[in-house]
Amino acid sequence: MNAIVHGGNLAAARVQYGEPAGAWLDLSTGINPHGYPIPPIPPDAWLRLPEDDGLEAQAAAHYGVIDARAVLAVAGSQAAIRTLPTLLPRGRAGIAQIGYSEYAPAFARAGHDVVPLPEAAFLGDLPSDLRHLVVVNPNNPTARVLPAETLRDWHTRLHARGGSLIVDEAFIEAFDDGPTLAPLAGVPGLVVLRSIGKFYGLAGARIGFALAAPELVSALREALGHWTVNGPARAVVRAALADTAWQVSTRTQLQHAGARLSALLDRHGLPNAATPLFAWARAPHAPALHASLARLGIWTRLFDVPVSGLRFGLPPDETGWQRLADALASLSHPA
Repeated sequence: MNAIVHGGNLAAARVQYGEPAGAWLDLSTGINPHGYPIPPIPPDAWLRLPEDDGLEAQAAAHYGVIDARAVLAVAGSQAAIRTLPTLLPRGRAGIAQIGYSEYAPAFARAGHDVVPLPEAAFLGDLPSDLRHLVVVNPNNPTARVLPAETLRDWHTRLHARGGSLIVDEAFIEAFDDGPTLAPLAGVPGLVVLRSIGKFYGLAGARIGFALAAPELVSALREALGHWTVNGPARAVVRAALADTAWQVSTRTQLQHAGARLSALLDRHGLPNAATPLFAWARAPHAPALHASLARLGIWTRLFDVPVSGLRFGLPPDETGWQRLADALASLSHPA
């Protein structure tokens, strides 16, 4: 089982490579570098324990969920990822070999038999003996996007054998019309996880949503305990979910930025698959390229098992874009 590694680990970069003259350009995450502008936070959010503030009902409306009982705010989707496997009947759980590294350990710790799936499995026939299946859509880091029709078919088959489909939609909000299954939330055998950290750029707030059948949501709430999401984070997210003008504008900006990143990598010999928030360049020389970029003060996310590739997030400004372009040019055409 692969070790759990995440982007945003600049401390590791500093230990290995020191502090570059121009400071680090951190492209190791898929987080929007221009996050939602934090509004004034009501004093009560700091002074009182979190109460029922209507956040789940607001999220249900935002995600198109009919029954607000099918929505639970959690301390980042991470909290749900760690806890959900303990609430599901044990069985064979299919999880992508190259993907978000938290799922496999969580299912294994809960007693499930983890079945690593190559990318090709998601584009063809899945093993017929799976009880549970985790799909990150779009996948992190490979940017694979599966149509909603495929996911609905898999859910039907898994539910028929007493299992579940878990769809992680952490990056889907950056798409105009992404293939979300959120409006189906509430039906048995389906769990949809949504993140506030990526599109809204609020990773530090540690808040996301689990969408599932009310019975499973109730069990998850009981397992996580009281007050798992702090009051200030809830206040900020209520504002962010209500700000449709910011959402529309940001979605357009991210789509342009994602296309720009993909084109930049292409020009420098790095064919890639991209989302509006990150690009994935599969390359056998990825470890060497990762190290070379790090020596230039640019931190990317390296994946070298089972295939080698780099994930690039979005530069935060024109200075960052130019630094990345200059670095790639120098490595493509060394002096």
